[in-house]
Amino acid sequence: MNYHLEGKTAVITGAGGAICGEIAKAFAAEGISVAIWDISLDAARKVSEEIRSTGGKALAVQCDACEKSDVATALKETLAEYGTIDILVNGAGGSRKETTTSNELTFFDMEPGDMKAVLSLNYLSAIIPSQAVGRIFSERKSGVILNISSIAGILPLTRAISYSDGKAAVNSFTRWLAVHMAQDYSPEIRVNAIAPGFILTEQNRFLLTDEKTGEMTERGKQILKSVPTARYGKPQEIVGAALWLVSDAASFVTGAVIPVDGGYSAFSGV
Repeated sequence: MNYHLEGKTAVITGAGGAICGEIAKAFAAEGISVAIWDISLDAARKVSEEIRSTGGKALAVQCDACEKSDVATALKETLAEYGTIDILVNGAGGSRKETTTSNELTFFDMEPGDMKAVLSLNYLSAIIPSQAVGRIFSERKSGVILNISSIAGILPLTRAISYSDGKAAVNSFTRWLAVHMAQDYSPEIRVNAIAPGFILTEQNRFLLTDEKTGEMTERGKQILKSVPTARYGKPQEIVGAALWLVSDAASFVTGAVIPVDGGYSAFSGV
């Protein structure tokens, strides 16, 4: 399918990671010039080099999306290279073991500082780039913002309290910003979110599968009982929804949070 995105420019935060790295590569294949903002410059460079090796346009930029000064510097560098921005994908985020309940750590013993850090990592990392790039969209009266949320923001995960809360905040922010931008600036500015389900990546592989045998762990088995398609997703399977939402094919879609989860959010358990 041709999404007619050639010539556009996109900023993608967290694009050194698995999901947003695949989004960056797919965008570049559609003719979008991508700016890969990541807290790890090495990770950003790795993805950008892969894109350029196949003829795409990519710029690697070191950026902590939770820091306003970092975002301002990254924006300046991106505009110097590309001149404009048409699309913002907020993909930076993550969790920490210090905010995940376990046999060793109960909810009652979690530290507020750790919880604030994870909330910030998932919420402010969407807010701050949206302020910076959204200002450009407001002045130009057009643009697309896509937040990468999580199914945990719709149905909180049993152990990951702060991650779930942070992604729930992203979903709320998505809806709020969609209305704010459309009513106060332009109906041609759209804001949506994708809520991925359980996606198998190198970051979580050995939480879900045994490192030695490759078999599913008990946690992995428990998860798949709640996924009607009975498998984990792949990072590449988020790409289709992303391309659709940033294209004119979704021109009447704003304020939506789209689950891409193998039916997890639709399953009642019986």
